[in-house]
Amino acid sequence: QMQLAESGGGLVQAGGSLRLSCAASGRIISIYHMGWFRQAPGKERELLAAISWSGAYTYYADSVKGRFTISRDNVKNTAALQMNNLAPEDTAVYYCAAVDRRYGDYWSHRGYDVWGQGTQVTVSS
Repeated sequence: QMQLAESGGGLVQAGGSLRLSCAASGRIISIYHMGWFRQAPGKERELLAAISWSGAYTYYADSVKGRFTISRDNVKNTAALQMNNLAPEDTAVYYCAAVDRRYGDYWSHRGYDVWGQGTQVTVSS
C-alpha cells in the first residue's frame, strides 16, 4: 500500500509563489500517474495538474495553466507542484494523488485512488 504525504502549504500574498511537495512511501511511484487536486470550501475537488508515470505527459486545468508546473522524480519517489502568481481564488486544501498506470489515465480525475492528507494553501489579497 502506498502512502502520500504533502508538504509546503502555507499563507502567501497574492502574486507570490509556493512549492508543494509530495513524498511517497510503501511503493515506487514509477508505476503511478501522479496528480494534484484542490478543494475549496463548498466546492468540489478538482484536478489541477497531472503527470504521466514517465513524466513525458502533463495535464493542466485551464484555471492554472501557465502558472502552475507539475514535476516528479521517480528516483526520489516524489512529486511537486510549483505554483506562481497565486491569487486569492487559489485558496484551498491541496491534495497529492496517484493512480496505477495500468488502471487509469493521468488526465482523468476518476481513477485516482491513493490520496495524501492534504495541505492548506491560503492566498491573501
